[in-house]
Order: sequence, then structure tokens, then C-alpha cells
Amino acid sequence: MSPRNTAKADIVLKNFWKDNAHFADLFNAVLFDGEQKLHPEDLREADVDLSSVLKFNGHIETIQRLRDVVKKTAYGMDFVIWGIENQQKIHYAMPLRHMIEDALSYLKEYNEIAKKNLDEKTTNTKDEFLSRFKKTDRLHPVITLCIYYGEKEWDGATSLKEMLELPDYLENLVPDYKMNLLQLRNSENLKFKNKDVQTIFDVSRLIYGKNYGKITSIYKDQNLTNELGIVIGAITGSQELINYAASEKEGGQFNMCTALDELIESGKEKLLTEMVEKKLAKNKTPDTIADELETDISIINNIIEKIEKSA
Repeated sequence: MSPRNTAKADIVLKNFWKDNAHFADLFNAVLFDGEQKLHPEDLREADVDLSSVLKFNGHIETIQRLRDVVKKTAYGMDFVIWGIENQQKIHYAMPLRHMIEDALSYLKEYNEIAKKNLDEKTTNTKDEFLSRFKKTDRLHPVITLCIYYGEKEWDGATSLKEMLELPDYLENLVPDYKMNLLQLRNSENLKFKNKDVQTIFDVSRLIYGKNYGKITSIYKDQNLTNELGIVIGAITGSQELINYAASEKEGGQFNMCTALDELIESGKEKLLTEMVEKKLAKNKTPDTIADELETDISIINNIIEKIEKSA
């Protein structure tokens, strides 16, 4: 299969989690043990731009930050900000990054409240005027979840203190900041209710474990939507799966087992091509290569022809 699609993983994943049903089920499973605390109909889009201008003692600095996906749940006057950070690779400063982005979310709301208080002249005391924040004003919670899609175990810090050189006698004096981390590779016990969410985690995890037999036994009589195939391909870094899912037109669905068979064959051909290239570089003849690789000469000649055409 030729790589005719160039789907970017971050955009594919952002688009998937923008769906309210997907978003709500993720947070319910990861943070609330499957209890339905978030409901899709209560979620609203929120601004992902956390860019801000920081002013301190006459010094001004601009900070630009964009979150991947942000939703807001509103209950009357109260609301909560929920954010997702998609991570394909381990980020060893992730707790610090989370702390900064959460702080910028709080700063953004503080600035909005401060401006409103100033414009409407609602501060009642000198202290409130100085802070532009009334004693009764309140910020709203920001809860961020980092989804790590990588194949290997996350071996980075999950809290600010883990990033610090911290003597024991300072342990209780330094405030910590813990991040919410979900590792796809350890997601088998999560209580997902949404079938799409369950599928992308299950299939991706099985692909990482090369447990193709189990995928076949579970999905042999099931078709997946093209969207799910593209998401799974983006997570596992399989351009071939993305191409296969994108090419299937029948009702916007495809059979995962058929796709896996083609992917496995594609992988075998790729490996064989690499071995042939190495032997050609050593000036070996097609007959010698076929003999050494115990492969039919017609297959070797076909591979050599493809190599020469792509050169």
C-alpha cells in the first residue's frame, strides 16, 4: 500500500475527542471509575487559546499556549473547565507544562473578572480595588487529562515534586502539582461505556502487543467505521491502516481482520525488501539472494524491479 494519505496524528486525535460523547466517556472512565459524572449534553466548547501577557515590575512578557481539546460543563452560574492533552511521546517536563497551562487558564479567568470589576466599579474596599478581585469572587476548577498513546511505559514524572532536587527537610514546605495521566497501554481495566472509545483503546493496545489473533477472534464479524480505523492508525503510527481505512467506501466501514491481513503481508514485504536491498548493496545476484533468503526467484525479481523503479 502506498502512503497516499498524510493524516497528522494530533489533528486526527483532536477531532475524535471533540465529540462530546467520546469526551464525556473518557473522563468518566478515567477519573470517576465509570460513573456518569459528565454528560455529553452538558458539554460546551471552550477556548483552547491560553495565550497571555504577563506584567511584573514593569517587565512584560507574552506567553502563547494552545490546548488540544477543551470543554466546559455549566450548571447555572457554576462551571468546570475540562482539558485534554494528547501525547504520542514521553514528555519529561509534563507536570510543569500542565501546571503552567492550568495556571494560565486561571489567569485568563482572573483577568476577565478583574476587567469586569474595573469596568463596572464593583470593588468595595481598597484591598478589592488593589487586586481587582472581590472577596466573594471565585475562579472555577480546571481539570486536565494527559493521554499518552506510546507503546512503551511512561517513565517520566507525574508530579512537580518528582522533577525537583528536593531535600527531605523541604518536602513538606514545597507545594506539589500532580498531573492526571492515562497510558493507553494500561487501559484494559477502564470502564468505558462508549463503544468507539472502547474500540480505539482495545484495538490499539492489541496491535502494540502484536496480539492479532485476539483482534481476529473479537472483530472477525464486525466492521469498524473509517473514522475509527484512521484514529487507530494515527495512534499506532500505521500509515498503511490509515490508507486502508480511508480507501474503503462501502457505507464508510471496513473489516479490521481483512485490514490486518493486508498490514501483516505489507510488513512482510517491507522486511523482505530491506533484506534484498542489503544483499544488492553487496553485489549479490538475484539467484544468490533467492537462495540465501529461501524465496522464489520470481518474488525476488519483482522486488528488485520495484526497487529500481523507486530509485
